[in-house]
Amino acid sequence: MADQPTAQEFDILILGGGSGGYAAALRAVQFGYSVGLVEKGKLGGTCLHNGCIPTKALLHSAELADHARDAAKYGVNVTLQGIDMDAVNAYKNGIIAGKFKGLTGLIKAKGITVIEGEGRLTGPDTITVNGTAYKGKNIILATGSYSRTLPGLELGGRVITSDQALELDYVPKSAIVLGGGVIGVEFASVWKSFGVDVTIVEGLPSLVPNEDDAIIKQLERAFKKRGIKFNTGTFFQGVEQDENGVKVTLVDCKTFEAELLLVAVGRGPVTANLGYEEQGVTIDRGFVITNERLHTGVGNIYAVGDIVPGVQLAHRGFQQGIFVAEEIAGLNPVVVEDVNIPKVTFCDPEIATVGYTEKGAKAKFGDDQVQVQEYNLAGNGKSSILGTSGIVKVVRQKDGPVVGVHMIGARMGEQIGEAQLIVNWEAYPEDVAQFIHAHPTQNESLGEANLALAGKPLHG
Repeated sequence: MADQPTAQEFDILILGGGSGGYAAALRAVQFGYSVGLVEKGKLGGTCLHNGCIPTKALLHSAELADHARDAAKYGVNVTLQGIDMDAVNAYKNGIIAGKFKGLTGLIKAKGITVIEGEGRLTGPDTITVNGTAYKGKNIILATGSYSRTLPGLELGGRVITSDQALELDYVPKSAIVLGGGVIGVEFASVWKSFGVDVTIVEGLPSLVPNEDDAIIKQLERAFKKRGIKFNTGTFFQGVEQDENGVKVTLVDCKTFEAELLLVAVGRGPVTANLGYEEQGVTIDRGFVITNERLHTGVGNIYAVGDIVPGVQLAHRGFQQGIFVAEEIAGLNPVVVEDVNIPKVTFCDPEIATVGYTEKGAKAKFGDDQVQVQEYNLAGNGKSSILGTSGIVKVVRQKDGPVVGVHMIGARMGEQIGEAQLIVNWEAYPEDVAQFIHAHPTQNESLGEANLALAGKPLHG
């Protein structure tokens, strides 16, 4: 590498300009560090361009379509004439373009050097981009994730991932969604609202299998009511496609046919052929292995975001990017366990969770050391006004703090802020019960659940 031209040296050199990478960059410059940010595509990464932002834009269009269908029930006479995917995509792309312009302007204003091109780790303090070696006193790996498929399942034609689903310029008549996790149920929700005949195929025993059992039960009931079909507990065998559609076969020989197959089996880490292993960084099934401080054990190399094992969420990437910048600055930031990172699944109804499920809490603390309380949204005035149903479930350590909050219902994702404060500040239900929750709001449901768990229920 000695004969390669060497550009300037940075205090912190970051490989990847997605959520984790740019968050680390923005925090680092606040400490006066010089920062180089290597990005082969567009700043903002998956979240901004083909993940969080565009999917939630589609979900908002879907919500409006459902509102139009149901409007007469609320005394508003409107007609849903159809879904104009060109207009939907123009709206979605306009949101992305605006956020991208804001982000690039912010990065420039903060004096962060953006290095365009595909970078590769070529030394414990070196990233090479377009033949030029850049030096970093500290290196942060933040190369993100890609849409995975299954072994032997070839993508192409009518077999698509979320990347292609976000760019569809038409509404299919029918679709099969392979995978009942977050991505799968969000796209199933959108397509059903757009008028698509949707079937979810999930090999595990239930939809959203990582959620609390009570939440799973509520979601499956709601999806059945909406007419979203699903087959759980049997794994995928294969798919055939022709010019008319796809035919999916499961291991029990059951078959399903539709226009499209969306492969939504999760996201894999982007780490292959980037020089990580050659520099001694430990890789396990594609993921970068770090200690709890996100250090790789090699030189001053850290890793953040989707390439680090755990929940793959943009806000986890933000948090880890900030964490590493503060770690480098010597602030010794607090480690936030993955279980205490708030999570929202933006299907209809929305799922919002933080902390331990009832099953997880019992495994950690013991069956007789856990107390739970459910509050049904049927008792919440604002939820009734919105026409939604669902629950708030609070899990506490016996006579101790709240260790989990699990919610489902339209717009309940907006309640995750208080829920994650309760869990992460280890509040007792008795503490929360003292606070006043404005009426009529869905936020009251969180207060009611804690009132009940504190032994003084009001409307329950």
